[in-house]
Amino acid sequence: MRRRPKMDPKARQLALAIGAGRVAMGLTILLATRPALRGMGFGTTDASGEALAKLGGGRDLALGAMTLAARDDRQALRTAILVSGACDAADALSLGLSAGRPETRQAGIGGVIAGSGAAAACVWAWKRL
Repeated sequence: MRRRPKMDPKARQLALAIGAGRVAMGLTILLATRPALRGMGFGTTDASGEALAKLGGGRDLALGAMTLAARDDRQALRTAILVSGACDAADALSLGLSAGRPETRQAGIGGVIAGSGAAAACVWAWKRL
């Protein structure tokens, strides 16, 4: 009988921390959209900008919940953290494009740093799970 490799406890802990962070961020964006946007370096926005931010908050909430739900299933956790990392990489790219405009430069630079770091952490965890 083939033995399944065990999960690396540090990688699992990081994956669950990322999942919990996503849940917290998603809830914050959904429930306190304007303060969350200010905290991320965005200026004032209209109802359309807030609606788009809430979409992102919902996505983060769903990804975080999926990651936490997969905590005891190695393959599911690997899949969840890989999807999470892909979304972080896409966020870094998207916000990097925003860094070219003066009104979104601060948020864009912060998004590149945070998104790239989160994507790298997800890849590290994925490889070790």
